[in-house]
Amino acid sequence: MKKTAMLLILISLISKFSGLLRDIVLSYFYGASIISDAYLISQTIPIVIFSFIGIGIATGYMPMYTGIKKDKGVLEANKFTTNLLNSVLILCFIIIIFTFINTEFVVKLFASGFEGETLIITRQFTRISIIGIIFISIVNIFSSFLQINDKYIISAISIIPMNLIIILSIILSSKIDIKLIAIGSVIAIIVQVSILVPSVDGNGYKYKFSIDFKDENIKKMLLLTLPTILGIAINDINVLIDRTIASNISIGGISALNYANQINRFIHGVFVLSIATIFYPTISKLVVKNDIGKLKIVLNQSITGVLIFTVPSSIGILFFSEEIIRLLFERGAFDLNAMLLTSSALFFYAFGIVGTGLREILSRPFYSMKDTKTPTLNAMIGMLINIILNIILSKYLGIGGLALATSISAIITSFLLIYSLRKKIGSIGIRSILFTTMKIMATSIIMGVIARVVYNNTSELINYNLALIISIIIGVVTYFSILIFMKIEEVDLLIMNLKARVMKN
Repeated sequence: MKKTAMLLILISLISKFSGLLRDIVLSYFYGASIISDAYLISQTIPIVIFSFIGIGIATGYMPMYTGIKKDKGVLEANKFTTNLLNSVLILCFIIIIFTFINTEFVVKLFASGFEGETLIITRQFTRISIIGIIFISIVNIFSSFLQINDKYIISAISIIPMNLIIILSIILSSKIDIKLIAIGSVIAIIVQVSILVPSVDGNGYKYKFSIDFKDENIKKMLLLTLPTILGIAINDINVLIDRTIASNISIGGISALNYANQINRFIHGVFVLSIATIFYPTISKLVVKNDIGKLKIVLNQSITGVLIFTVPSSIGILFFSEEIIRLLFERGAFDLNAMLLTSSALFFYAFGIVGTGLREILSRPFYSMKDTKTPTLNAMIGMLINIILNIILSKYLGIGGLALATSISAIITSFLLIYSLRKKIGSIGIRSILFTTMKIMATSIIMGVIARVVYNNTSELINYNLALIISIIIGVVTYFSILIFMKIEEVDLLIMNLKARVMKN
């Protein structure tokens, strides 16, 4: 299992790179324009409509399937799978028909500022991309089925060819027909399904059309997943609100937010989710054993691990937001206006990187304790803060204000989770964490200053992108050298823990 976890981290890293490359290609051919805005909204619609259902399925399906298999056998468990899949497919067809009939209404819900040509293009794209929810539903159920059968790798790998197909469709759309960009996204998810099917078939599941609307197991699963569905829906509403307001601020605003946030998601996916993958099984076992003492130690190490990577990432972006955007995106159709919009969003997103990372780790103990109420309430508070700050800050900072609102919301909700966790399990060593944070922050600032000085002195002599890469490398070496020299106890313990886990593999 541990080898699988390490391999999953590696595959996750590759898939995050492919996702970032997808956005780089999009920015090259379409920049921050009405086409890129229309495409991103057309992709947001099926994702928001179905993602909360999909996550709910992933959360509730696995314990339900396991219980049915244990009590009634594999045949009944597979019958439940078929019933669930067909019920969800019927729901998808209803959503597709509604969207086809009311396309403009649906688009306006997601981007109220779209008018004229932008609205026309978005309608065209949405009528194509909404078909993808059929295959998104299949992917969610099949991936959960494979995970139950300890087949984690194939689901993770399937994301990579999906991104590559989307990249190809972006390129072809710029040369043949822009509608290919939307068609490509549907083909990509169909290919993802085709990759999963042989593995699902090989693990004993055969699809057939049959449905029982009175199935008590479906009802039980819905009750089990309602809190999770609500929490995911709240996160999606945040995305919806950000993009709706962005559509009213400027052309390309939605694209700028997406490009900047993709960098955040990359950092989150590579560092935070990797740490969560390594420590979450241990957290779950300690909760079951009710070993609160060791749970606090592991939580402390998890938080320290997140801080080690997110604090310098945040500081680095604050020092080099424009330069990073130039390095990744400034080519092709991505012009100066797109660069300024995106770098502004990235700069203000940087303030929330630590908060977002801590929130991911701090929510895990609650889920392990089967307390979905606290994270859901926390998400609702975060949504309200985000909405209020979006309205206020966007008036003064434009697109940057939307990013700053998201960052402030993440910081506040992470502090609220710490407060709730302390009430639940007692002190988790906040003073020690704060002291470690101060050391990491000081080290990160030194790193940022040194990297900036190097950049300023080399960018006039060599290509500025090469100068940035050299500066980042020197900054990273400096950062970890100082950390090791300072001999921070929590950092040393974390490194020892990670080494032990790797050696066991």
